[in-house]
Amino acid sequence: MKEFYEMTVAGVTRQLPLFAVTPDLKIAAFVIFGDVEMTVKAAEELIKIAPEHDVMITSEAKSIPLIHEMARQMDVNKYVIARKGVKVYMADPYSVEVNSITTAKKQKLFIGKSDMDYLKGKRVLIVDDVISTGESLKAIEKLVIESGGTIAGKMAILAEGDAKYRDDITYLDYLPLFDKNGEVLSGSPVKES
Repeated sequence: MKEFYEMTVAGVTRQLPLFAVTPDLKIAAFVIFGDVEMTVKAAEELIKIAPEHDVMITSEAKSIPLIHEMARQMDVNKYVIARKGVKVYMADPYSVEVNSITTAKKQKLFIGKSDMDYLKGKRVLIVDDVISTGESLKAIEKLVIESGGTIAGKMAILAEGDAKYRDDITYLDYLPLFDKNGEVLSGSPVKES
């Protein structure tokens, strides 16, 4: 039984541990927390293919290092984070519900009025580490639209599973899904080594 999946993204090779999300389905855990090299290189490559935009947004938490590094490399001083809980500094918070493949229960994403006002009238680039079911993406899109912003684009380091078939996202590489034995599910493209 395979326990890891090796992949190279933005010139950086990693061994991704496999974890069961159902008895018959495993995913490869792509976590950039603490991985400075991957974060810097992936940000660099995403910037090269990013559409024109005025501001970037992501959801808490795994994509925060990525959006921060993208902003740093582009010399941008502000980005927006949709939070998983209301913070005391969020005046008049607005929320949407989200279901994620990596989270066991429904969640809500929140932004405060000041961030909503900031997004109004702007071209907003949605940034994520991995797009899988697209549920988190839908929630962020709703936050942007409800704020009066327009979606400039949606991008991630990886598209997982059926996300590879979407024509509305830009990503650096494809991350397959795995069966209970850690084998790539049929229909999932495998990169030639």
